[in-house]
Amino acid sequence: MLSSIPTSGAAAPLRPQPARQVEGLMQRTPLLISTLIEHAALYHSQREVVSRLPELGPKGASHRTNYAQIHARSKKLANALTKELGVSLGTVVGTLAFNTFRHLEAYYGVSGCGAILHTINPRLFLEQLEYIINHAEDHVLLVDGGCVPVLLQLLARGKLHCKNFVMLVGRAQMPADPRLQDGAGGIRVWCYEELLARHSEEYVWPVFDENTASSLCYTSGTTGNPKGVLYSHRSTVLHTMAVCARDVLSIASSDSILAIVPLFHANAWGVPYAACITGAKLVLPGVALDGKSVYDLIRSEQVTFSFGVPTVFLGLFQYLDAQKITDVAPLERVVIGGAAPPRAMISRLMFDLGVRVIQGWGMTEMSPLGTVTGLLLPQHQSLSADEKLTLSCKAGRVMYGVAMKVVDDDGRELPRDGKSAGELLVAGPWITRGYYKDSKANTERDGYFKTGDISTLDADGYMSITDRSKDVIKSGGEWISSIDLENEAANHPQVAEAAVIGLPHPKYTERPLLVVVKKAGSTLTASELLSWLAARVAKWWVPEAVEFVEELPHTATGKLKKIDLRKKYKGYTWPMESGAGQAIKAKL
Repeated sequence: MLSSIPTSGAAAPLRPQPARQVEGLMQRTPLLISTLIEHAALYHSQREVVSRLPELGPKGASHRTNYAQIHARSKKLANALTKELGVSLGTVVGTLAFNTFRHLEAYYGVSGCGAILHTINPRLFLEQLEYIINHAEDHVLLVDGGCVPVLLQLLARGKLHCKNFVMLVGRAQMPADPRLQDGAGGIRVWCYEELLARHSEEYVWPVFDENTASSLCYTSGTTGNPKGVLYSHRSTVLHTMAVCARDVLSIASSDSILAIVPLFHANAWGVPYAACITGAKLVLPGVALDGKSVYDLIRSEQVTFSFGVPTVFLGLFQYLDAQKITDVAPLERVVIGGAAPPRAMISRLMFDLGVRVIQGWGMTEMSPLGTVTGLLLPQHQSLSADEKLTLSCKAGRVMYGVAMKVVDDDGRELPRDGKSAGELLVAGPWITRGYYKDSKANTERDGYFKTGDISTLDADGYMSITDRSKDVIKSGGEWISSIDLENEAANHPQVAEAAVIGLPHPKYTERPLLVVVKKAGSTLTASELLSWLAARVAKWWVPEAVEFVEELPHTATGKLKKIDLRKKYKGYTWPMESGAGQAIKAKL
């Protein structure tokens, strides 16, 4: 009837169609790490990979190879692992190694065959190394020449479950120590180059579900035992594609990348994968990270892009100053992570040396990248140089693929106004949902990972960290647990109570200060206490200084009020700066 047809106003809504899910007709090719090195070998085959090898000395000659050869040798390694060393899908293969081409081959040979690559920080304290290797259940350990002393110390303790060791050297560099001979004490030992020589490069990378575990890293950024983060092929490839974007790290085939960040630190921030996907030249510095070595590599290898922690760039500055060098060309940009770089460092790189600074923030649990300062947004182009510097000093802008929010104690999301501080939560396809073999860890809140940082977010996505909810200290890119350090100090027979706080340091960004209440009648000195700790914790954990006090501040429930200690020692002058404390460090 005509009367039922509206003659004015909005048209009647259309009848809803039945809901149905329609799948696209795209191929279901899994995202696998092996495809990255395959791509590099096919389309960037002659692009160089340069390594300074530990067995040639810290400043030894460089070894040169390319992506085609890395691919071929990775397949040889995959054959050796699966046909001779009993490795299969899901087997954990550990590495104790620095940045060399052989470690890079393990990145692809291990994960590519379906095993799990477990990169281990050889600088950790022996008890932590022992725990990590045993907890991960490493079937084989790949060990380079520079880590042999660490392995010998581990074997001497007699608690290591792993009995199979591949030395990442040629026959001439095999260790002569009788404790590392094949069959000694029930262990098996292989020479890497001889192992590869016995196997063919004819190997077809297996195809499996992209959610299969690919690699494993442990973070010591928590109290207690280190926690394992288990990455997947999918998460790794997605993270790789994301970090190469123009507004993130802008990596291209024209780049020559100096990977100062260790391959055992959170997948070297994704550099080994990003270099392959783009075909960038990759320079691996081995163990020599002093200012002269870094500068020489920048010059000789025409480095355009470098990744490292703040302490490395401080060492570079010291060398430049000593030699009166004012130019670091062709270096164009650097990524500084692991710890927040001082404003003065960013300023010098940007304004004195003409190097763009990309500050990156993330966590091992995030694969690791979550924010970068990257390129300025259009609305920031007209800012003054000082205002641009201020933006560069922030932790960075949220990158695509990472959902991020700040919440209050009740879980309510706070405004993105750059002022409201709360607990930082993150989510995304390359962020962990839990720790390896640890179902009890309280890691999530409403589907978001709890970072443990107190932060602010602004409308442009810039994130700033204002504090840490966990009492951990990040010194030179390495985590120190203040609670674990306090417990060790409190074990001293003359210590009644101990507290550790992190304070700004001119070289290492942050260092631990130990504040101690001595037992009645004690004659304990700072040097004696530091010597006690040096025998019980990792070298870099040893506090920079000790302050003796009559009492420590506590809350009503008896907890240490570290906020009061931080206020008390704000602006603290370290003993080494003031000329005191030389005797303490000399004894250590």
